[in-house]
Amino acid sequence: MPSNILLLSIKPEYASKIFDGTKKVELRRVRTRLKSGDLVIVYVSSPEKALVASFEVERIIIVENLSARLDNLWIQVKDYAAIQRENFESYYEGASVGVGIFLKNLKIFPQPLELESLRKQLPSIRPPQSYRYLTPREVNHVESIVQCKIVNTTEQSREEELEQFILPITT
Repeated sequence: MPSNILLLSIKPEYASKIFDGTKKVELRRVRTRLKSGDLVIVYVSSPEKALVASFEVERIIIVENLSARLDNLWIQVKDYAAIQRENFESYYEGASVGVGIFLKNLKIFPQPLELESLRKQLPSIRPPQSYRYLTPREVNHVESIVQCKIVNTTEQSREEELEQFILPITT
């Protein structure tokens, strides 16, 4: 299980760019505890209002003192952010920190979990304005509802597979 599982609200126009593969980094104005290998569950905001996908964090870029170093962040994300420079600058106007969350292993759920259904089945999960951390139990509930394995357990699976091939030593 990843250390951090984040429920992240993303506007529909940017979410669709993630889903079609043109956007490979999510930009944020607020620092999170995310690190490489953590999991993000994507909530697409209004008008869609649904949990629709998950991705693994490949790496994180954090730029402090952003007003003096905005060009530094732009150089690192411009080829992956699917955003025009003008919109990028507008988004970060007045921000003190810039964050780039690079993604990998995108999984689009077989069926989106719409907000109305989410509220009925999991009242403890409220889509955030920006982000919210989820517990492993909440993730398990989401997995059962969307009928999709969200948490990548490949490391465990590999270990279990290898155990099948280890022969006991007999003397």
